[in-house]
Amino acid sequence: MRLLSGLGGLRVVVGVLTAISALQLALITIGNITDYDTNYAFVQHVFAMDTTFKSPHMMWRAITSPGLVTAAYVLIIIWEGLSAVALIAAVVGWIRGSESAARLSSLGWLMEAMLFGGGFIAIGGEYFQMWQSSKWNGLTPALQNVIIASIGLILTHILLSRRERAGDLQVDHGGAA
Repeated sequence: MRLLSGLGGLRVVVGVLTAISALQLALITIGNITDYDTNYAFVQHVFAMDTTFKSPHMMWRAITSPGLVTAAYVLIIIWEGLSAVALIAAVVGWIRGSESAARLSSLGWLMEAMLFGGGFIAIGGEYFQMWQSSKWNGLTPALQNVIIASIGLILTHILLSRRERAGDLQVDHGGAA
């Protein structure tokens, strides 16, 4: 029964959700590298605002410089990769029972929320009016990533709060935490 309660405990739940997010972000990073042109086209069209309603009051925001688009896309890939690395390190930490696992999960999910919430939803969706495009609108996938990251952050900080209240900042050995 102890094994069953440990497997259903918050520590295991956060560890498994961390592993799922690590896998997803690693695959996103690999996809952006191996299918560079397709994903570059997405960033290029969002920045160019060429599939929006083309309001003259908004088009001044468009960026069509290939150098700036490439720089932004490379930074997105690097950020995704670093987020994946933080989450992969967290998975290793969860497996080893390290007290740093929760902080690494939190870091990875915070980075994911910043990229998809701040980068894709706020900047892409609103500043570059991505919501107006029927072809290059990535708001739904971005929101999915923000939701996953937010749930992970909430669960991780519930776990950390419980540890701090219990005065146990050492290794969490599972259970119903």
